[in-house]
Amino acid sequence: MQPRACLLTIVVALLPQALAAQTAAAPTPPPAAPVASTSPVSDALRNMQQRFARNLIAAAEAMPADKYNYRPTPAQMSFAQIQVHLANEGNDVLCSKTAGVAAPQRTPVDSTATKEQLVARLKETFQFCESAFAKMDDSKLGDQIQLFGPNPFSRAAAVLITVGDWADHYSQEANYLRLNGLVPPTAQRRSM
Repeated sequence: MQPRACLLTIVVALLPQALAAQTAAAPTPPPAAPVASTSPVSDALRNMQQRFARNLIAAAEAMPADKYNYRPTPAQMSFAQIQVHLANEGNDVLCSKTAGVAAPQRTPVDSTATKEQLVARLKETFQFCESAFAKMDDSKLGDQIQLFGPNPFSRAAAVLITVGDWADHYSQEANYLRLNGLVPPTAQRRSM
């Protein structure tokens, strides 16, 4: 064997061992621990608001305009009535009371509004929720507020009720979409 080839063979054979020895001698420091939030409930609410705004708006956009009066049974709300509920009583009221800020004064919409009008109002109400929650922190979660009727609720309960309301209505809309042969936003395949 020629001296160069011999030296190259030795280096290739010993290089992995030398690298392993260096790695063992100088361990990498563990990653820094994430900084704990001082308001984990409010942070979670803001994250859920973003998620449900995206999903509920996408569902409202996915339903064809000619299906906005669809309801699976006479006892259930129509798809349009769900949008009206979210726009009138849902987002503005729940988000204002949960955050402790005044609700915007809007002209109420009804189920005779067009799809475009209802989607636009839904977007407005979610923008209000985002701004209402922006400065919220966990320091007032124990405060008692009037949410519905005469019995007070804690602000923490209002957070849970708000997120539960969004989940309930998205579930309704997802079912209405499927009953009309459409795939709900959260069930659609994501492109890679």
